[in-house]
Amino acid sequence: MKTSIKILLAACLICFAYSLNAQKVYSCNSKYDAEVKVYVADSKYDADLVVYKCSSKYDATDNKGLWFFVDSKYDADKLIFFVDSKYDADVIIFFSNSKYDAEWRNNSKKHLFY
Repeated sequence: MKTSIKILLAACLICFAYSLNAQKVYSCNSKYDAEVKVYVADSKYDADLVVYKCSSKYDATDNKGLWFFVDSKYDADKLIFFVDSKYDADVIIFFSNSKYDAEWRNNSKKHLFY
């Protein structure tokens, strides 16, 4: 009996730890509701983070720039707001068409998505 409880507890802890680093994001309509203000750059060389939009929430893991946009802010790990100026942004991103390009280019801002 003790072993099965330990296994169940370990499984719960793994699932909880896995969800902490997931990158499910919700795009807010107001910058005051957002946790992070984001500007979309035209070039990945200008970006702090290269982002790939995943088609499944299960692909959006860790803090690597693999994002899944959710329909409800209650399902999101991070609430973001897209700003019109890079000077108003907390983080500058570039959307890539390849998930293999997703990466942090400026690690000093990585803490914003934990």
